[in-house]
Amino acid sequence: MKAEKVQVFDDLMEGFREAIRYRNGKKVALRVTRFSPPKPIRPAEIRRIRRTIHFSQREFASFLGASPGAVRSWEQGIRSPQGATLRLLAIAKRKPAVFLSPK
Repeated sequence: MKAEKVQVFDDLMEGFREAIRYRNGKKVALRVTRFSPPKPIRPAEIRRIRRTIHFSQREFASFLGASPGAVRSWEQGIRSPQGATLRLLAIAKRKPAVFLSPK
């Protein structure tokens, strides 16, 4: 296998120059993706999602990487899910079958 010379510094500098041109409003060949945060989910909706996929609170918590107490408090409206958990709940709300597919 032939060794290829890598010019990491030059590539990084070109990336920085391109970012500066973009910031200054000049047209560049960049792809910019913006994500909006998931919308909050009401306690009753969290309970409906869990029941739709036929999970107990303990199973649901394990699946989401949360504690059963957290799921209980979400469903009672004491606390609200955040971050990745909120994103997973949004997916489960739209497509619960994704959570039911075999491993």
